[in-house]
Amino acid sequence: MTATPPPSSTSTSTLSRHHQHQHHSLNSPSNLHWVSHPPFSAKLFTSTSSTTTNPSRVKAVTDSSAPLTTTTTPHRDSHDETLLNLLRQRKTEEAWLAYTQSPHLPNPTCLSRLVCQLSYQNTPSALTRAQSIIQRLRHERQLHRLDSNSLGLLAVAAAKSGDTLYANSILKSMLRSGYLPHVKAWSAVVSRLAASGDDGPKEAVKLFSSVTRTIKRFTEPTMVMNSRPDTAAYNAVLNACANLGWTEKFLQLFEEMPENKCEPDILTYNIMIKLCARIERKDLFVFVLERILEKGIPVCMTTLQSLVASYIGFNDLETAEKIVQAMREGRQDICKLLRDSNSEEFSNENENEVFEKLLPNMKHPTDYEPPLLPKVFLPNTRMYTTLMKGYMKAGRIKDTVRMLEAMRNQEDSSSHPDHVSYTTVVSALVNVGAMEKARQVLSEMSKAGVQANRVTYNILLKGYCQQLQINNARETIKEMIDSGIEPDAVSYNTMIDGCILIDDCAGALVFFNEMRSKGIAPTKISYTTLMKAFSVSGQPKLAHEVFDEMQKDPRVKVDLVAWNMLIEAYARLGMLDPANEIVEKMKKKGVYPDVATYGSLANCIALAKKPGDALLLWNEIKERCGLITTDETRVSKSGPQNVPILKPDEGLLDTLADICVRAAFFKKALEIVAFMEELGIAPNKTKYTRIYVEMHSRMFTSKHASRARQDRRIERKRAAEAFKFWLGLPNSYYGSEWRLEGAEDDEYAI
Repeated sequence: MTATPPPSSTSTSTLSRHHQHQHHSLNSPSNLHWVSHPPFSAKLFTSTSSTTTNPSRVKAVTDSSAPLTTTTTPHRDSHDETLLNLLRQRKTEEAWLAYTQSPHLPNPTCLSRLVCQLSYQNTPSALTRAQSIIQRLRHERQLHRLDSNSLGLLAVAAAKSGDTLYANSILKSMLRSGYLPHVKAWSAVVSRLAASGDDGPKEAVKLFSSVTRTIKRFTEPTMVMNSRPDTAAYNAVLNACANLGWTEKFLQLFEEMPENKCEPDILTYNIMIKLCARIERKDLFVFVLERILEKGIPVCMTTLQSLVASYIGFNDLETAEKIVQAMREGRQDICKLLRDSNSEEFSNENENEVFEKLLPNMKHPTDYEPPLLPKVFLPNTRMYTTLMKGYMKAGRIKDTVRMLEAMRNQEDSSSHPDHVSYTTVVSALVNVGAMEKARQVLSEMSKAGVQANRVTYNILLKGYCQQLQINNARETIKEMIDSGIEPDAVSYNTMIDGCILIDDCAGALVFFNEMRSKGIAPTKISYTTLMKAFSVSGQPKLAHEVFDEMQKDPRVKVDLVAWNMLIEAYARLGMLDPANEIVEKMKKKGVYPDVATYGSLANCIALAKKPGDALLLWNEIKERCGLITTDETRVSKSGPQNVPILKPDEGLLDTLADICVRAAFFKKALEIVAFMEELGIAPNKTKYTRIYVEMHSRMFTSKHASRARQDRRIERKRAAEAFKFWLGLPNSYYGSEWRLEGAEDDEYAI
């Protein structure tokens, strides 16, 4: 993307123009590093230009006119003047060369303008250059030379490139150093964080809170007027709350909007629809739509599109079809249609209390007449494509293809299929392995003059890899490049996974290295997929090396999936000690094991033939399940908590029970199978009976054991008889005083 650089680093219009393009993403993120916070100084916030004033630099100073502690010479001034002239002429490339060849650090005006223009170029190389300036200033403790606008633009550019962690760190550094970024800058980063994975939405809420908390410290409104949140900023943070399902936080922020002279708009209520979907309250959709109409907010197609998509998300394809059909018929009584479709009752009082404040129209009387849409909305391409995705999700492939054909025959060109429509059909065919038909749709797409995009080709790649047709996948990548579409991280991740499916570990590594050689930053999936390749091939040390590289990469977060993949690599070989060490490191990082983690450990214990460790693992699982008193709490919808309660699956419990039965730990085996039955899981009695008969049918038959040894085995014998009774095998009578919780673990020692 090429763009004309901004005329001034302190122009608020620059930020506005930059913010307008915030949804444009770069093909590959730049390798940016963390920015450190500059040391506090009374002269840190001195104006960098005599002709402009930056209202975002708000920290009070004793002498705002104090000069920077920089020695000026005619030679230095000459270099700075040359650099400034190049920047004024928008000759960013020549300005960069002049900067690199300058024997000294340019003045603050030059540095700020250079960072602004590099950020505005919005290319990986330009961002890398801007980042190098930050690194240099940080190293020389001169980061205060940059003004608020340049740092804000860099944060926005980094966020647009996908490096939200770096963007977030820049804004945090600004806040801690006394700078207040422009609302267009910080809200753009909040928006990107809210839509990202991992902890992005939580970080979005934190960043919003940090900025607004800082703003409240100032009593003079004019000092912070360019940084105050606007409706777009609130929509960004509300979207984060919706993605997290935080209803109470959503309400709090929603009620704060009037305090900052912000009014909810149609996007605010579209986000509210997402919140209702996130917490599985489709009964509230109609109230959101009615509230929009009552407040006189102009309804847009996106609102109706969100409703159709939300019903499809609930697998309520019938209601989604009714909405689209009503729109086709030119009906405006969509609210009545939705009310008639509401048949579910919800009793969550806390949620109802929140939504009664958000949607006071919930308490309308029974004879209430639902409002009509202000005008007729006819379905467009996006609406039909959404319904098409519903058919695909439901496995109705024929209906998906028929919908495409029907869209082609529409008289209204606004309803003709676009690249998303065609890609949806391609995806539906790929899902059922019909690769030839998917290829035919791609050809039809080209004949219709609709250009396939990277998503289309990535779906084809996935299909070929799933069908183990790696050669066809390679040809598809070549076709992509010939069409002028460069493969991205998703493309390479798919190829790496395809190589794993055919046990080609070397091929997976080749694709990973090729991706990095092209400047495409590996994603979290890239690292974990490569780790999977080494895990499957029995090379845990190489998997560990990839994990270490992932930890060093500031653009990705090492999550539970990555930890589990590393544990699995060692567990496959029965290497219990390193697996346990990794689990302990994981816990220290605040990442708690889940069912997959414990499942890998259980399999590792079975392979290593160390049943004693199974008892320790079972005790930990009991704590996580709440069977033993602990301080663990459940995760709440209203916000984050500590450790989530564990709900074991059949595979984990069956593996532990299997280990205990084979090791003759019958008391523990009975505990586990009893817990399985409580969870509604039917234990495999046939398997346990076979194990018992093969391994333990001659237990306790020796007549030569000493009296002391026989006494020590009494409780174990009772447990064995109880287990036989549970299996339905012939057993001796055991007294009613025998109980599961009676014996300690050390009584199993032989």
